Order: sequence, then C-alpha cells, then structure tokens
Amino acid sequence: MEEESSPRNIEKMKMRKRLRRESTICSCKSPSLQNQNSRCSFNWYEVDLWTEVAKFLDGKSLVKLAATCRWFHSVIMHDSVWKFACLRDLQVPAPCHVAFKWIKLYGSLADGSHSYKFRDNEKHIDWMRIGAFFFDSQVALLSERLSLPLKIINKDNVEKALESSGACLLSNIKKGIWIADLQLVRCPVCELDTCEGTMQTLEVRNMELFLCDGYQNASWDYELIGSYKINKSVDAASGGIFDLKHIKDRAMAGVFNLKSWAGKPSDMQPKAMITFHSVAIRTNLQENQAGLLTKYYTMRAGPEGEVVSIRISQQLA
Repeated sequence: MEEESSPRNIEKMKMRKRLRRESTICSCKSPSLQNQNSRCSFNWYEVDLWTEVAKFLDGKSLVKLAATCRWFHSVIMHDSVWKFACLRDLQVPAPCHVAFKWIKLYGSLADGSHSYKFRDNEKHIDWMRIGAFFFDSQVALLSERLSLPLKIINKDNVEKALESSGACLLSNIKKGIWIADLQLVRCPVCELDTCEGTMQTLEVRNMELFLCDGYQNASWDYELIGSYKINKSVDAASGGIFDLKHIKDRAMAGVFNLKSWAGKPSDMQPKAMITFHSVAIRTNLQENQAGLLTKYYTMRAGPEGEVVSIRISQQLA
C-alpha cells in the first residue's frame, strides 16, 4: 500500500488517465483539413462529372437534382443535357435545327399530352404512344395497305391517288423528329352519346407542334385530303407512313413483313411497328360485311406552310 501511494506511482496513474482522456476526443481528419494548402485530387463540384452522371437520369430525376442548389441548377438545366435526354429516350438522330429549347420539347413529350387532350376530348377513348421516327426528306408515302407498292403513285394529285389505290405521296413535309400515337376515338359519323362505334387513328406530328402558337390558338387545323373505301369484308385495318427517301432501306422491309409483328388473326389487340423512318399500325378485325373506310388528314403550318401532322383514320363503313 505504501508503494502504490508513493508520489512516483501517483504521477504515473495521473498520466495514464490524461492519455485516456486525450484518446477519446481524437478524430480522423481529411488531408485537406490538415493541410489547407494541399490540393484535393477529387472535386465533387466537377461539371464534366455531373454532365456524365446526367446521361443516366430520366427527366424527373434531372429536375430533382437541379432543384438541390444553384450550382446543380446551372449544370443540369443546360440545353445540351436535355438534348441528350430527349434523343436518348426517343432513339432518333438529332435534327439540324429546333425552334425551342430542348427542355421544353422534352416536357411536351413526357407530360402525357396528346392531340385529343387539346381538342375533341369528349370523343376520345384511349391512346398509345408508339414512338418516334425521323423525316429525312420532305416527301412521305401514305398507305392503307402494308405491302410495298410496285409503282409509287403520282404526288401531283393526292386525292385521286388515295381514291384509286389507298396510297399517295405527300410533299412539303417538315423535316425532323416526328412523334407517332395510336388514338382510339368514338365514331364521328353520329352524335349519339350511346353510340359504341369506334375509330382507330394513326397520328403523327412534328415534335415541336404542341409548342407552336398556330396550334395553341387553333389557327392550324386538320384538313381532309382524301379517302379510300373498301366495299367488302376485311380482316384487318392497317395504315403506314413512310419517308420516301428510305423506302428501300433494310429496316423498312420489316414493316412490310406482317408475320413478324402483326400477331395471329385471333389477336384483336392493335399492333404497331416503328423504324427510324416509318411507322405502321394494324388491328385484326372480327368477321364482318361492312367494309372499311379510311380517311387521310393533314395539318399545315399556315395555308401554304409545311405539313406538321398527319392522320390516317379508319372505321367500319
């Protein structure tokens, strides 16, 4: 007891307690805090890094990231980020020029909007987004038959071409990215609320259409350019829109190969096929004697403007 209470031993015990107290408050420090002059090898706020990360985010995630702080807002809201997101999601090449910012174009595509949401909504039943394709030329082939025509119909008389064969060439198409939808609407022949008749419509539009003043103020509207009627029983309703410049592309051949995508005759669900430069639909029909009426509509950007939207509507005659 005398040895433990000696001044020397007491001093050693105090030293041990002091060392234990100091070790409990010791913490790990980053090299940058230990040496303020040293340069960190990794910087979280690196524009190139987050631009690369943005390539893997969808639209909602991009908006959330941009809302976190001003720095992220400046990086994520750059138009090049939204251009990449748009082209990535649509799987189409970039157009030479667009009239609107890419974030606005992305928003108009991702918000669930379709043409019947703006007009004639009371007739609308359902719709399906088919995808996007690209008009590389200003001439389109419209066809009710999904078989490659042996002779292209003269484009100078669209109405007669449609009446005689159900196919025609349409010129002055606005180049660029086009969006394709399949619309299902109530029969437009009668105005009865109890009518159960339906009409399918293949609708394509230039990507910029919904943002244009002429469309928003309803000064641009659809115009009937021709019709084609089959006065006998038909087993399917089909229609296609093709960029004439690419009509002989290998990918286009897949559209005319109905066995690869149109489904069995007993399958009544609408089917669609889209390539880089074409889109087509086909719906098998139950046995009928009514025949089929196909109507073709176009919307132009003003009286003499480019064609910015096309519709192929079909109903039992």
